[in-house]
Formats: sequence, structure tokens, C-alpha cells
Amino acid sequence: MKALVAALLLTALVGCSSSTAVPQTTPPPPPIPSTVGGTVPVPTNTLPTAKPTDAAVPPQVPEEATAPPPATAGPLSSTNLPAPEKLGSGWKTYNDPGGAEVGFIGNNTWTRRRDPHQASYEALPSGCAGSVSGSLPVPAHALTGSYRTADAQPATALLLRFKDSGQAGQYFAGYQARMKACGTGGDLSVKQLWSQDAAAAAVRSYAGAESYVDLSVVRGSTVALLATTSAQPDSQADWARSVVPALEAVID
Repeated sequence: MKALVAALLLTALVGCSSSTAVPQTTPPPPPIPSTVGGTVPVPTNTLPTAKPTDAAVPPQVPEEATAPPPATAGPLSSTNLPAPEKLGSGWKTYNDPGGAEVGFIGNNTWTRRRDPHQASYEALPSGCAGSVSGSLPVPAHALTGSYRTADAQPATALLLRFKDSGQAGQYFAGYQARMKACGTGGDLSVKQLWSQDAAAAAVRSYAGAESYVDLSVVRGSTVALLATTSAQPDSQADWARSVVPALEAVID
């Protein structure tokens, strides 16, 4: 799966000097940084209370998780995700244990609440040769469900519930525009498999990493994004079409 995005914040300290023996006040030491994903240091400062309004703008990196996330997100629960057998023979739900490298603590179930701003931003393609600008609405709720395919490959569904269908449609359109503009030649390459008014499928290929099938669906006030690792992603167009009704039946 696509790795989680983290931002590196640097603090510069400037010293003062004087030729006279004027007592100097020693500045307090800088805060000791925590880590996100066990790799990137970030200050443990308090997050702003203003509600984010643009999913295309990187969110401030949250403080390191100290407790498991809830299994629900507002009105969203496991009932809004397809049963594994609806996605393919041999599919199963997966209780992701989490860990420091992935930035969350497992909650002993297969669904977990996500920060809406962080989830909607990280879902957008990044590292592409081509790009599209413009703001996108931030969902009110975000829920992730983890699966394993018949051949034990990881698969993840992300539900983004917006305040209304207009915002959901706006995010879906912006998501599709960014996927189509991505092209090839960057750290991420995107190949379109097919596209409809309310659903689309593509293959994401990260440089030096595995490729996976990316299925996106909008229905009512909800956008669903389903991604699964595949050894032959280019041959999964028919499979992606076949599971659209299973998503449409439960996500909104």
C-alpha cells in the first residue's frame, strides 16, 4: 500500500552575542521531537483548532497515537463496507495490528477511524509527472477497512463521508482529474483501466514497488476507494467492474 505521508518541520535557533558583560538570558531548549512512522521527527506541538477546509492541502502531522482508534467513524461502520465474499472468492477481513511504522495502534478489529483531512489528502496521487491544482472539500468522517485477497495480498477500502452529495461529487471529480493527469515518468505512474460517471478503475505503480488496482466509487454523500495489490493489475479491469455494485449497495 501506499506509504503514509509525513511532513518534516524544522526549527531554526538564532543566538545573540555582546561585547559587554550584560547578563544573558538562556533561551529554553527546543522541544524534543516525537516520530511519525518511527522515521520522521516532528515537534509535539498542539494542533490548530480551526477546521480544515481543503483536502488538497497537506494536513499538519498529528501527534503520535497513544491509543487504538475507534472501529467506527461517526455514522460509518463495518456495515458500510462490503462483506469480503462480495469482493472475491477467498477474500477475508484482516485485523491490522498497526505499529509504529504505520502510525496507528491496532484495535483488534478490521475497521478503524481515520482523521478525515489526513485520509482524504493521502488518498490523492502524489509524486506524479503531471499534476492538477485546485481545492477539494474535506470529508466529515473517514473509515478504513482491511482485507486480504484469496492469495493473501493486502487490500484496503477507505470510505470518505461528506456533508452532502455535492461535496462528495466535487472530491470524486478532483480525484479523477488528478489520477488522469498523473501519467508516467514520476515516482508514481497511473494507468487508466476504465472510467464511468460514478466509478473508475486504474493501476497505480510506484517506482521500485508493487503495483495495485485502484477502484473509486461515489454514491450519495460517500466516496469509496478500494485498493488491492495484484501481481497482474492490468488484467483486473473486469474484476473492478464486478465489485462496483457491492460497494454501491452499502457505502452510503
